Amino acid sequence: MNLFSPLTVGDLTLANRVVMAPLTRTRSGAEGIPGPLVAEHYAQRAGLGMIITEGVYPTAESRAYPGQPGIVTDAQVEGWRAVADAVHAEGGVIVMQLMHGGRVSHTDITGTARIVAPSAIAIEGEVRTPAGKKPYPVPHALTTEELAEVRDDLVAAAQRAIGAGMDSVEVHSANGYLLHQFLSPASNRRTDAYGGSPEARAKFVVEVTAAIADAVGAGRVGIRLSPAHNIQDVLETDDADVKATYEAVVNGLAPLGLAYLSVLHAEPTGDLVQSLRADFGGTFIANSGFGQLTTKDEAVEFVANGSADAVAVGRLAIANPDLVERWQGGHPENEPNPLTFYGAGAEGYTDYPRLSA
Repeated sequence: MNLFSPLTVGDLTLANRVVMAPLTRTRSGAEGIPGPLVAEHYAQRAGLGMIITEGVYPTAESRAYPGQPGIVTDAQVEGWRAVADAVHAEGGVIVMQLMHGGRVSHTDITGTARIVAPSAIAIEGEVRTPAGKKPYPVPHALTTEELAEVRDDLVAAAQRAIGAGMDSVEVHSANGYLLHQFLSPASNRRTDAYGGSPEARAKFVVEVTAAIADAVGAGRVGIRLSPAHNIQDVLETDDADVKATYEAVVNGLAPLGLAYLSVLHAEPTGDLVQSLRADFGGTFIANSGFGQLTTKDEAVEFVANGSADAVAVGRLAIANPDLVERWQGGHPENEPNPLTFYGAGAEGYTDYPRLSA
């Protein structure tokens, strides 16, 4: 296999195996509507085999960040339609990541009466709100009946995303957000059918993903996991529990025939991740770059040695809209500027230079 060779991912055919990782960029304003700047940003990167969007909130209550885009209102749907059209006009493939923030938020951000989580346990520390930094609030613990509402909200969001022209959706069950919160015994202390054992903690993730796959087609659904990432107080420090929990997740997902499994982990070639990949049995996307830059050599090797079918790249995709062209041609890379990762304007978003003609 070669990093620059085509790949079938569910119902999609990718021109190459370099995937743009989902990256929070906060360029969608107070109303969460992706505008022309967002469309330009993604269209610039259409040469990547597949673009996975930043996390998009499915309901107002699920919004995690100021400037984060949603897929709730008609205006947001139309904004995403323009993004999809712009990417497709450049020959690209774009997937929307559906992200329920859960307790990683504040009512000053959501504009709602509460934030929610598996259990009423707040994150330690402060959250940046439009009114400044404030302590994370204690979330409302979702009832069993409310879990069905959250599931249905995510299904409806997936349907809106596909209706807006997205090629697929990705279920965000990583990085400390709501679905990931269900997987950790630190953030999930429920005593009903969705808490306690690894199998019970995995239950909601599987149910949500299955419902989305049933609604839009399994070949248009991927999922992202980040076992033992230990971020935003979603702590997973017991190796045996991590293994049992994520085996339960993947074994529940495997029969669905999903488009892909994407795993963020410091050791994508290690026993845990490769065992999960084998249990999943489908297309596997590796992402090692949350704590460190994913290099060209690393990406090439992952695919060449069979450790992954594709590789998700973050910071270098931010800084190099023509990253595949640069990597294929052995051209130098632009350096990413972390100071402009988050913001409201074009700087560090659409102004990175392309290769000279």
